Amino acid sequence: MAGHFEPLAGGGAAVALDEVEVSILRSLAVQLLELIGPGDDGGPDAADPLARLFAEGPSEPPADPALARLFPDAYGDPDKEQDRQERAHSAEFRRYTENDLRTRKREDALGMVRSLDSLSVAGDSAAVLRLTPEDCARWLGTLNDLRLTIGARLEITNEDDGDALFRLPDEDPRKPMVMAYLWLGGLQETLVEALMA
Repeated sequence: MAGHFEPLAGGGAAVALDEVEVSILRSLAVQLLELIGPGDDGGPDAADPLARLFAEGPSEPPADPALARLFPDAYGDPDKEQDRQERAHSAEFRRYTENDLRTRKREDALGMVRSLDSLSVAGDSAAVLRLTPEDCARWLGTLNDLRLTIGARLEITNEDDGDALFRLPDEDPRKPMVMAYLWLGGLQETLVEALMA
């Protein structure tokens, strides 16, 4: 079980994590929360579900490449310049969906942090983290968001970019990020496999 998820009887998945792995995952999830930004400030309409439903979000894509990867435009080809109509449709779609998407991503990352905080890891031993099916969905979302963010920071845009980065010498300053990207991918893959078992 060490280093990969295994299915649990009755649903969910489990993984054994040591203290370093818990620390890295927690740190990455907290950094993701900081990148996504604070949640709803609880303004005057916070208690009104109808007002929240129609609350408008941003209409422009984020300038940060990592946030742009997490919150992509809904219309147009990402490799081509958008025409006027695609920009208008993307702005309208973003205005009514990005706040909810940010909230979900924030809740998923918080779920990961809370589940990691519930573990008691001592010394060189590993603790087994058991996730419910709902927790697994949150973890999958956050693992994907972390990989998208790191991929954007490493400027991975296609498979060829990743292949070159994987062969970096150990002294390259990007190497730890590449290793985290690979490790998160392995966790994500084994979690999917555990849920499909």
